[in-house]
Amino acid sequence: KNEKEARRWYEAAATQGNVTAQYMTGRLYAELSYNEAAVKWYTKAAEQECPEAQYELGVCYETGDGVGKDKAKAVELYRKAAEQGYAEAQNKLGVCYSNGTGVARDDAQAVGWYRKAAENGNVKALYNLGEHYYCGLDENKAEAVKWYKKAAEQNHAWAQYMLGECYFYGRGLDKNDAEAVKWYKKAAERNYAWAQYMLGECYYYGRGLDENEAEAVKWFKKAAEQGNADAQCKLGRCYYYGRGVTGNKAEAVKWFKKAAEQGNADAQNNLGVCYHNGEGVEKNSAKAVEWYRKSAENGNASAQYNLGLCY
Repeated sequence: KNEKEARRWYEAAATQGNVTAQYMTGRLYAELSYNEAAVKWYTKAAEQECPEAQYELGVCYETGDGVGKDKAKAVELYRKAAEQGYAEAQNKLGVCYSNGTGVARDDAQAVGWYRKAAENGNVKALYNLGEHYYCGLDENKAEAVKWYKKAAEQNHAWAQYMLGECYFYGRGLDKNDAEAVKWYKKAAERNYAWAQYMLGECYYYGRGLDENEAEAVKWFKKAAEQGNADAQCKLGRCYYYGRGVTGNKAEAVKWFKKAAEQGNADAQNNLGVCYHNGEGVEKNSAKAVEWYRKSAENGNASAQYNLGLCY
């Protein structure tokens, strides 16, 4: 594959007005981060009513890549593409209406465009419909489950995770830990950090499968390495107490600190305890108070008690 040669011939055809070549030239420039050149060719193709180019040009206007940011212009372009039946643009227009981006917020319009995109096979729209019914103004958890399931069955990781949550907590359907594990695992295997954390919790407490602390640690670590603060805190606790892994207070401190710096109140308190007792780190009463205070201000009752003891 020779992208330079491809770009040369696409651009030759594009210069003669071939709309598909104009769009493809824009894409090739965008992939190289030559955003102004991409905008030039997307604009030419968009003016010839190419829906893919209208959509990509809309993205450029929304993000300000290669052109001045103009969210209203982005919506105008998304609408042009959406009205031609381009599913990606229909979903994006729904997102704009849902968030009030470049247009007045309108949940009915959002749902209408999500449905059009969903009917055209757009999996993101299936998930967005699930989100709308899960926490929108016309909340309906059972309806949310219906749409999450459609998206999950098409391997949308976020939808798989949310379907797992619905089964785990009994939202919109009966609680079923085994089904929750099934969907958490699908999302976890696609590297979705929250699903990895929740799968770890299921292994840790034996929810929906046999308890297995070593397997729990494996999944906590995967999520923790992606920056999930809850997983970092739980991994720290596993190292602190030697649950599923050889105890290692210094390693516990490392993970508590990562989570604490993200504002996790439990980790802030745990880190305070480590500094207070000199576990895994040099004893430092001032540092202990500092982390107890942060945790206490985040509403952690244990930290509030520990901070009281310091005085």
